[in-house]
Amino acid sequence: MTVIAVLGLGEAGAAIAADLAAAGARVLGWDPARRDPIEGVQAAAGDREAVAGADVVLSVNSGGVALEVAQGVADAVGDRHLYADLNTASPGVKRAVGEAVSGRGATFADVALMAPVPGRGVRTPALASGPGAPRFADELGRFGMPVNVLGPEPGEAAARKLVRSVFAKGLAAAVGESLAAAEALGCADWAYGDIERTLTEADEAVLQRLIDGSRRHAARRIDEMAAAVAMLEELGVEPRIAAATADWLRSLDRDRVAR
Repeated sequence: MTVIAVLGLGEAGAAIAADLAAAGARVLGWDPARRDPIEGVQAAAGDREAVAGADVVLSVNSGGVALEVAQGVADAVGDRHLYADLNTASPGVKRAVGEAVSGRGATFADVALMAPVPGRGVRTPALASGPGAPRFADELGRFGMPVNVLGPEPGEAAARKLVRSVFAKGLAAAVGESLAAAEALGCADWAYGDIERTLTEADEAVLQRLIDGSRRHAARRIDEMAAAVAMLEELGVEPRIAAATADWLRSLDRDRVAR
């Protein structure tokens, strides 16, 4: 029977741990902040105890503590262990985590979860890189996780997720700022409908217009965004995204002129 230690039993870790247990794995869980039991998951006495009793270790915490967690259990891992870091962290942090555990003989996998875990659990699609990526794909694939193996370099999976995050979270921020302005103007329903329609009707041609049109019409759009920044300031809405967009357009225009 596969024995898996899950370090971090928050929303994501708990969902993955519960699914693994339900699928037949023996799961040891550890989270100093969690006291309520998870069905099928054996609560370990500590992080090192969980790791020592397992073959596969999943760190499902946060990027801010990923290295600390790995360093805390480094002396409990050995050459039989696969240590997979599922946290959203920078490529540099992932490489440091890999060095912390591989120095003790463990095989490391940098794993990026590519969709929200709630509602998916262990079936959340993932990217994996690092020396342990193929083993991670094999071990977790047996329990239903779709894993795309990228290559042997730790940090590659993390980098791809963060590239996507720049777009996805940036889009969310732009939508939030636009709707805040619409609320102040009394046209929130109209703005919501317009954004919804734009996203629903988007296709490859829209993406190309965003890329090419921004370069071609940067000079004109600088003035447009300057007007948007001024309006937001008048409305009392801080123009974080609008001001950054204006700066980006100025850089595009400078590059165009320099050529």
